[in-house]
Amino acid sequence: MNRILAALVALPLLAAVPALAQSALDEVLSSGVLKVGTTGDWNPMTMRDPATNSYRGYDIDVMEALAADLGVKVEFVPTDWKTLINGVVSGKYHMTGSASVSPARAKVAGFSESYFSLATVPLTLRTNADRFRDWPDLNQPGVSVAATLGTTQEAQVKEFFPDAEHRIVEAPARDFQEVLSGRADAHITSNVEALKLVDQYEQLMIVPVAAPKAPTPIAMLLPRDDQPWINYVNTWIGLQKERGFFDDLAAKWRLAD
Repeated sequence: MNRILAALVALPLLAAVPALAQSALDEVLSSGVLKVGTTGDWNPMTMRDPATNSYRGYDIDVMEALAADLGVKVEFVPTDWKTLINGVVSGKYHMTGSASVSPARAKVAGFSESYFSLATVPLTLRTNADRFRDWPDLNQPGVSVAATLGTTQEAQVKEFFPDAEHRIVEAPARDFQEVLSGRADAHITSNVEALKLVDQYEQLMIVPVAAPKAPTPIAMLLPRDDQPWINYVNTWIGLQKERGFFDDLAAKWRLAD
């Protein structure tokens, strides 16, 4: 009788314990699909071909290798910078490609371990070579500096250039297009993208600043409370670092001069 009473008392307590949410790792393995949010507009990290709706770039190579080791297919889910984090939080995709690590993003999403770093540099037209030589030259009244909404550079442009005009554009528009069109005097971006932009557009140049600003680690965004999934991704990153995978990709995609 005492055992029966004890069991009856325990039932409400058990019912009050919430069921543990399934890890994204289990979902990926059971479905056979790894869903990755990617913007497709960050050369050389992720570039979308509109004609084929396919992607290529450093991030794409990373995610395809991760999916191969998981034994699943990878599905790239289109997103943009202003909704990148929301897609992870809502479960629209299991993770993102590379994103700058920041305290603001870490409040709502998890990060993997970092696998490379970047810094911020300004770009302008070559015709402005004598006008802009260092950071202070851009922080002037009458100078307009562009950034893309939702990117790390959106906050940086306001921090670095409080005295300049801030021209914030929303994807699919891009900040460098504002410079090319003459609607902005300069824009800021990662040193990684800057190298590609000056190769692609001969009108652009990197302002020869004394030093880049805001060195920042880069990592993947993951669901904040999904520790099994974060553990798996971190273990994978650690192994790939030891094997030289990220170094080889950096050389392939020319992530530095």
